[in-house]
Amino acid sequence: MHNLGKQSIVLLIVCALLLAPFNAMAASSTDEDDQVTAGKMVADALLVRPLGIIALIAGTAVFIVSLPFSALGGNTDKAYHQMMVKPAKFTFQRPLGEF
Repeated sequence: MHNLGKQSIVLLIVCALLLAPFNAMAASSTDEDDQVTAGKMVADALLVRPLGIIALIAGTAVFIVSLPFSALGGNTDKAYHQMMVKPAKFTFQRPLGEF
């Protein structure tokens, strides 16, 4: 059972790291002409939002583990913003279907 927990955490971290480039691409695309379609909303609700929640959980875990090091380096606020605030805003504050 202990190995199952480790494997789950590793899987979550790998998924979060694999999704990071997509988050950057989504943030950089600013096409005002894009229409939000039902397909985009469904994909967002069924795929992207759950992955955002997973990224938020993984980011929180990494933030907690790295907290002593970021406190020593004096960048706790920046680490908190990057690992917890950005995934939370991406998951919960943006309109449905807008990546």
